[in-house]
Amino acid sequence: MAPAYQEKRAFPRFKINTPLRFQLRGTAETSTTISDDLSAGGLGFISGRFLPLNAAVMLEFSLLSRTLRPIGRVAWSSPQHHSNRFRTGIQFIEFDPSQKRFLEECLKMEAA
Repeated sequence: MAPAYQEKRAFPRFKINTPLRFQLRGTAETSTTISDDLSAGGLGFISGRFLPLNAAVMLEFSLLSRTLRPIGRVAWSSPQHHSNRFRTGIQFIEFDPSQKRFLEECLKMEAA
């Protein structure tokens, strides 16, 4: 019998689709996409570009008319089947404390 799947994430993810801008730290090129999911610890999205593992990424997205600008690192990136796109997971590594509290409060409301 196969072992049951065990969730490894420290924070629950919520299906929140919000416009997202991102930029690899140290580069000038910005890209835009839509988030797939969001948690207090990170977010996921699909992009037309591959982002290298552990690369630092500057992020910008809005929740309830407030713009949040955390910095994350690429936790994983995998190609989408039959596509030139990549599903990418970002872990937040730097976050203004007041913006992080705001995100956590928004996610609590989403969970309720």
